[in-house]
Amino acid sequence: MTGVLVTGGTGKTGSALVELLRGHGVPVRVASRHPSGGALDAVRFDWADPATHPAALRGVDRVFLVPPVNTVDPMPLVGPFLAEAQRLGVRRVVLLGSAVVLPNAPSALELAARVRARPGWVVLRASGFMQNFLSPHPVGERIRRHGEIRTAAGDGRVGWIDARDIAAAASVLLADPRVEPSEQGDHLLTGPQALSYQDVAAIISARTGRPVRVVRIGTDEQAANYRAAGTSAEFAAAIAAVEDGIRAGQEDQVSTAVLDLTGRPPRTFAAFVQEHATRWADDGLPEG
Repeated sequence: MTGVLVTGGTGKTGSALVELLRGHGVPVRVASRHPSGGALDAVRFDWADPATHPAALRGVDRVFLVPPVNTVDPMPLVGPFLAEAQRLGVRRVVLLGSAVVLPNAPSALELAARVRARPGWVVLRASGFMQNFLSPHPVGERIRRHGEIRTAAGDGRVGWIDARDIAAAASVLLADPRVEPSEQGDHLLTGPQALSYQDVAAIISARTGRPVRVVRIGTDEQAANYRAAGTSAEFAAAIAAVEDGIRAGQEDQVSTAVLDLTGRPPRTFAAFVQEHATRWADDGLPEG
């Protein structure tokens, strides 16, 4: 078929993108590790099983690429996938990359450079997800259970973005491959305002009535928290170290890319909290 393969098709960004593309009448193939048996457009796709890759790619001309999670070295799996996509004549790949550069993870930069080098292929460098403050993400789960955010980022700020705004930007580039990306093949996607964790806690508290406090911790303790949540030691150390960069102001950036691509501004964090206010409800769980 001529259409879009959406990897991570049941995830936060992928599911929103699938809905938008279907709304525009674009044929979609939804890739996931556990596809719904009754869905005609679902296909099994697992980064750890390269045998699933050719069948997912065959017949599509566009790909939304969500690289493997919880790894600092995606290229061994994604590199052959991109080579197969190129061999099969895929016209556009839109990579869900990150505005945040993981320390000691050159493979992620190599992946973005490889996509950016192909004519018509695009990298979306997304800032931190607003959805991280919702359960089951470890940050959101801690807010729900304990009413606190534990961070090593100090007063550093991030241009938090709603995953649905990332999907909206991606849909513009994927619905019609004739839409030209930026000259650099790269779009920095952020929300409308950079906020610290203190700002975030204050907005959640004000909009939900659930007090949320910020607890300042060190990077090593943050890495231990991520390991306890099931993240590999290597990746936990990398994402904890990102908070050093946030504290230093490296992620304090805001762009107009969502507005430029979609014609509407990205959602504010206050609006996001208002929409999901019940998700932070105190369930009567013990504090501590």
